[in-house]
Amino acid sequence: MTATVTRTSPGDATECSQILAQATADRRTVRIQGSGTKSYLGDVGTTDIELGTERVAGVIDHVPADLTVTVGAGTRMADLKVALERAGQFLPLDPPHADEATVGGVIAANSNGFWRARYGGVRDLLIGTRTALADGTVARAGGRVVKNVAGYDLDKLLVGSLGTLGVIVEATLKVLPLPETSDGLVARFERPDEAFAVAHAIVRAAARVEACVIDRTDEGFWRVAVQARGSGPTVMRAISDARREVAARHGDAAELADVLDRMRELPARATDGALVKVSLPVAASAAFAENAARLESFAALAVDAASGVARVHLTNEDDAVIRDAEALLLAARMVGGSGRIERRAERLRSRLLTWPNRPNGDFLMRRIKEAFDPAGILEPGRSAFA
Repeated sequence: MTATVTRTSPGDATECSQILAQATADRRTVRIQGSGTKSYLGDVGTTDIELGTERVAGVIDHVPADLTVTVGAGTRMADLKVALERAGQFLPLDPPHADEATVGGVIAANSNGFWRARYGGVRDLLIGTRTALADGTVARAGGRVVKNVAGYDLDKLLVGSLGTLGVIVEATLKVLPLPETSDGLVARFERPDEAFAVAHAIVRAAARVEACVIDRTDEGFWRVAVQARGSGPTVMRAISDARREVAARHGDAAELADVLDRMRELPARATDGALVKVSLPVAASAAFAENAARLESFAALAVDAASGVARVHLTNEDDAVIRDAEALLLAARMVGGSGRIERRAERLRSRLLTWPNRPNGDFLMRRIKEAFDPAGILEPGRSAFA
C-alpha cells in the first residue's frame, strides 16, 4: 500500500514551483495526482506530499483557425471534448479512462488509444508546455502555434515521464475539425489467423479506418472491431471494404455498438490479477495473441492491429499469474518487441515489478532524471528510471 503525509493543490505554475522548491530543500518526496485514473502505473511507494492538479484546469486559449488549444494540465479530457465540440473540433486522442483522465496525466503517461495509427500519438499532438521543475523554476517549451522553433524539443521528454521530470501545468495541443460522419462494424471468427488476416487487410486498405482492434470473447470467438470517421464517401468506402474482407473469410459482421469502447477500457476493468502491455512488430501480433489465449491465467486481450500494441489480462492464482506474465514479456522480447506490467492487484506489487528488465536507454534516461531532479523527490519508483 502507498501513503502520503500531506496533500496540496497549487493554483498556478508559480505556486507549484514554490512547493517543489521547498520539497527539494527539505528532501520530501512528491507524488503528482490528477484524477488518479492511472495511479496504478509504476512501483511507487510511500511519498511525503501529494500534489493535486485540479486547480490548474480549464481552457486557457483556443484558436479554432489555428487548430490549437491551450489548457491547464488538470483539465479533464471529457471537459475538453465538450469545449472543443462547441467549435466543431476535437482532440484526436482516445486514451483509456477518457471520462475522468486529465490532460496532464495523459501526457505524463503517454496514454494513447486506438486512433494512434491514424492521427499520431501524444508526442505528435503536443506542441507546447509549461512545467514546474524541482528547483523552483518554470520551464516553457514549444509554443501555441503548430509551426514554431524551440531549439530542443523538450515537450517530447515529458511525454511518458510519469511526472518524474516535473509537473506539467499547461499544455498546447493540435486539434482537428469534427468528422462529418462515423460508422463501424464488429466481425466474429472462429480462428485467430482469420481475424488477424482480416484486420491486417483492413488497415492496409486505401480508405483508412480510424481504429481496428482484435479481441477474444468469453465464448472463444475472435472479434475484429472497426471504426471509420470522416467524410461520408470516405467512411462508406472504408466500411464497404471492411465488409468485403470479412465476407471473403466467412466472418459474421454486426453493428459496432460499444464494442470498441469496451476494448479501450480494458485497463480500467483489469483490477484483479495482472495486465500486461506489449508493443510488437505487427507481423508477430497474431502468434502472440494465439499463444496468450492458451495461457492458464488468460482472461482477456485487446490488440491494436495497426500499431501492434497488445494488452493481455491474466487472472488466476498468484503464482500462475506471475509465471504467465513473465512468459508474455519474454515472448515480446524474443520477437523484437518490448513490454511491461501495466497493472496488477495490490497483493502482487512486491512480487511482480512493472519493469522486470531494464528498458533500453536506461543510462541516458537516468542522466536526464538527475539533471531535472537531482534530489530525486519527484515520483520515486514511478518509472524505470526514477
